[in-house]
Amino acid sequence: MRLGRLVLWRHGETDFNAAGRMQGHLDSALTEVGWNQARFAVPALARFEPGLVISSDLRRAMDTATVLTETIGVPLRVDKRLRETHLGEWQGMTGAEVDAGWPGDRDRWRVDATWAPPGGESRIEVAERAAGVVDDLRAGEPGETVLLAAHGGLITALTAHLLALPVPAWPQLGGIKNCHWVELAWRDGSWRLHAYNTGMPG
Repeated sequence: MRLGRLVLWRHGETDFNAAGRMQGHLDSALTEVGWNQARFAVPALARFEPGLVISSDLRRAMDTATVLTETIGVPLRVDKRLRETHLGEWQGMTGAEVDAGWPGDRDRWRVDATWAPPGGESRIEVAERAAGVVDDLRAGEPGETVLLAAHGGLITALTAHLLALPVPAWPQLGGIKNCHWVELAWRDGSWRLHAYNTGMPG
């Protein structure tokens, strides 16, 4: 079977999330809330019957993915191309600290997918590297459904890219909550959006 469905799953809450700090490539840990979010999502994600899970190499994504793979017994692969956006000099800072050091730039970053934080990546660059993972899957016939365990910024950018949305429209996609997911299906030569920012209540 060829790849027919992608599920893009954001990691659970981390200590940086709880403190309101920007993570990027920094390797933060899941909180107890984050571990519980992952456990609570497993029954819903198991119904997709993924044949493979691929995770970012950052700890928060791998730990989240492992909760699923160890429960349902599917292979886990790690791919650093699924890392979160590199936020350059902003990594580790709170929003208020960024706003104080770079007035107005965080607002610009939110509305312009081509703009990158100082020393970091744009959403366009993030989407292009993550799309390489999907291209490899499309070429390799891994099975009907694959789940990618990754990060909010990457998932939003990759979704916009796979749907071939005009770049100025990318910011219209809202953020992804911790342990929520996106479902995309391949139909008639293109990706179709079946669900966005879906998760279990509670």
